[in-house]
Amino acid sequence: MSKIQHSFLNSDLRSLSEQVADPKVSEEAIKELMSTSTRNPDSLSMSALSVVLVSPSAARRQALVRALNGPQASIARELTAYPSVGDLAHLIDADYDIVVVDLDADPERALDVVEGVCSGNSSMTVMVSSSHANPELLVRCMRAGAREFLTEPLAADTIAEALVRASARRQETRRQKKTAGKVLVFVGAKGGSGATTVASNFAVALAKESGGKVALVDLDFQLGDTALALGITTQFSILDALENILRLDSDFLSTLLTKHDSGVSVLAAPDKFTSFHPSTNAVEKLLRIMRDDFAYVLVDAGAGLSDMYGTLFEIADTVYLVTQVNVPELRNSNRLITRYFNTAESAKLQVVLNRFTSRTIEIDENSISKALTQPVRWRLPNEYAIARRAQDAGAPLVLDNTAISRALIEMARAACGQPVQAGKKKRFGLFG
Repeated sequence: MSKIQHSFLNSDLRSLSEQVADPKVSEEAIKELMSTSTRNPDSLSMSALSVVLVSPSAARRQALVRALNGPQASIARELTAYPSVGDLAHLIDADYDIVVVDLDADPERALDVVEGVCSGNSSMTVMVSSSHANPELLVRCMRAGAREFLTEPLAADTIAEALVRASARRQETRRQKKTAGKVLVFVGAKGGSGATTVASNFAVALAKESGGKVALVDLDFQLGDTALALGITTQFSILDALENILRLDSDFLSTLLTKHDSGVSVLAAPDKFTSFHPSTNAVEKLLRIMRDDFAYVLVDAGAGLSDMYGTLFEIADTVYLVTQVNVPELRNSNRLITRYFNTAESAKLQVVLNRFTSRTIEIDENSISKALTQPVRWRLPNEYAIARRAQDAGAPLVLDNTAISRALIEMARAACGQPVQAGKKKRFGLFG
């Protein structure tokens, strides 16, 4: 390739790179890493980038191994064929730093892989490799999401610069993950426990009390009604997100959300019955994207997602177990706590007694604590008539100054680190 061609390709690469979605890597970060790696080539050896090679050609894989393997990068895996859709999902979930895709064996299949990886995990740096420079193919690769275009012969300085840029992107991604939002999961001990009412009203309270961006996700695919509880009509649902999981990113997700007057962004359940059942990997990806965009991501897990509880509880920063004082619900609560919350994980669990009436309670406090194996954190008073009117009107009950609204506001204040103000009769509204 001539110097003129090389200059054209590099210019085109830089121009297209600015057009694709990517964690913003500052010029200062890249310059600093470039300067460090120039002074000391082994400076990145303590945090070598993990690399996956995708190429049907053994000879080309060997050439890439020789060019990439070293103190800055380590070959973690070699794929001898372009992955299928299922294998691609596993590759994305493995969360490597770099994926290098060989274009020459089958450019169309290779481009599918590039697009799949880039849409599935935006933190990975995708590089493409070819034995020849083709400007048209370059443009297609960059539009698919590729960050680097490697042509033979693989020059050492070109590889080094590409790895430095990938390292800068990795550092920026890790920095962003440190400031990622919190995931708060609401789960009912039994159908009818009131988890949806608690979650939807808690979301409205949290949006006001925290001042941060709040999202509410309805994972009850068959019978979810968070949108109904908030009185909003949605055009799209969580089904649209999870059925398009390979192309799901922050921009696409934003088109599926419906905003409530309180500022809460809602990803509602489908309004029609569906037999769709998502994979845990898909749900994990959805929540990972959402927590990068929102300070708080609330998940209404309903009471029928037992096969996902382990994954959801592991992701969650806090799990609110909503139950009532009756034998069936206390029994189910005990089962959930015993199964999923051992000593190391119990700190993230908060038990919420819903529709609690101390004067007419038939099960004493000691029996409740014994059944739950830990103290109750929150008690929401039984104001059934108020809650029913709010549901029928599609209006959040926390907008009124009632005992239950005050309790929910205190829960929200605790969640966002605000001091609780128990007993303060404060009027609550959307605008203060």
